[in-house]
Amino acid sequence: MKPGASLEQVLAEALIADGARGSAVASAVGEMARAAVSLARLIERPPLDGKLGAAAGGVNSDGDAQKKLDILAEALFSDALRRAPVGAYLSEEIEEAILLDPAGLLAVAIDPLDGSSIIDVNAPIGSIFSILPMIPEAAHDAAAAFRQTGRAQLAAGFFVYGPQTSLILSTGGDVDLFVLDREGGDFLLVESDLAIARGHPEYAINASNARHWNEPVRRYIDDCVRGAEGPHGRDFNMRWMAALVGDAYRIFVRGGIYLYPADNRPGYERGRLRLIYEANPMAFLVERAGGLATDGINPVLDIVPEAMHDRAPLVMGSADQVEFVRRYHLELSPPNRESPLFGRRGLIRG
Repeated sequence: MKPGASLEQVLAEALIADGARGSAVASAVGEMARAAVSLARLIERPPLDGKLGAAAGGVNSDGDAQKKLDILAEALFSDALRRAPVGAYLSEEIEEAILLDPAGLLAVAIDPLDGSSIIDVNAPIGSIFSILPMIPEAAHDAAAAFRQTGRAQLAAGFFVYGPQTSLILSTGGDVDLFVLDREGGDFLLVESDLAIARGHPEYAINASNARHWNEPVRRYIDDCVRGAEGPHGRDFNMRWMAALVGDAYRIFVRGGIYLYPADNRPGYERGRLRLIYEANPMAFLVERAGGLATDGINPVLDIVPEAMHDRAPLVMGSADQVEFVRRYHLELSPPNRESPLFGRRGLIRG
């Protein structure tokens, strides 16, 4: 479809062959888009009545202190999805999955507000969602709907609230980029069939955690830092926005790699990002745009969730760089030990 088409038009064309389920996906995405427009307007308002990043007094499923905007975002999206044929609902801001409609065709998991720690610094923040098929068991146990692997996802996407309010979306086929027309209030197609470029020398990782990294991650980043003098044979730039959506958006528009690995800190042994509503939707999108998304070795989409807020490491982006990281994990000695074969040399040659 040509640039300028509305989100509604694109959804109708992409999902018309999928019958009732396709109509359900279109309805859920449409309702979330309307919630995102409302949330974007809240974010854009001057903070005259108090900062949106101020503590709200509660904690989320992870034990993190909730901000005012976390609560507002959760309310907007949960209310929106009650207007769509959604059977089961899971959010970062609630402890357990809940049943909205036993007859619903979909299960939706969402991080209503990614980037809570940077709300008040005017940096890009966003919302991430995953849409799964409702399964019979979930009519009596909502959590059952979210124990499916990421391969079962029907659609996934994320909104970014920044200089533009954007949406990266796939309903199972191509990945499309939409931008909100603030005057008209509609998301308009800007680019279809996004493809993550190979070869872009840029990585995103929180370097303040370097002392905690396992050896394969440390060695890969060391070799990137060495630039043209290292085994990659070229200089790299580092980027880190402290919000998954911001770093992911950059990868979709120009390539590169993002790493949020497991590390040696207590509680980080299985990574930090939530599998069901952060890592899985990103992996779904990345794979459909020609990239790779792994836990360092294996595809994220093959991980079977055990609990609603399971964590997972995430290495995603350009296929060539993600594959390099995989090779570092497979070829090095056990984590945190020097390899007698390679010493301090890299595993690849220029």
